[in-house]
Amino acid sequence: MALEHSLAVRSSAANAVVDSIDGGSGAGTFILLTAADAEVATLTFSDPAFGAASNGIATAASITSDTSATGNASAITKFEIRDSDATLIFEGPVTGTGGGGDIEMTNTTVANGETVNCTAFSYTAMP
Repeated sequence: MALEHSLAVRSSAANAVVDSIDGGSGAGTFILLTAADAEVATLTFSDPAFGAASNGIATAASITSDTSATGNASAITKFEIRDSDATLIFEGPVTGTGGGGDIEMTNTTVANGETVNCTAFSYTAMP
């Protein structure tokens, strides 16, 4: 039998992680990167970034979009979530829809000058 946490513990864990995004003097950021760590877009969380977790899931408040300024089309392969002091909170892979990444996007290639936005984002504490 695998180790499992209660929903209350999972919610506490989710809150601890997402509350870290609010560390520092302002709003945290959601950075989309290429495989070579080139920044494609930096979106800004609200401050506070998330509401209270329920059933181990915390849902983000609104996230401000950004316009890609890479000079050419860029393939997004990973993301970083940082607080306003640029401290890394968590990171993971980005894939197309159905690709199994921690974040799945409908289109992972972003053209120079294209607006990148996030319409929904949640953090789930694992059982």
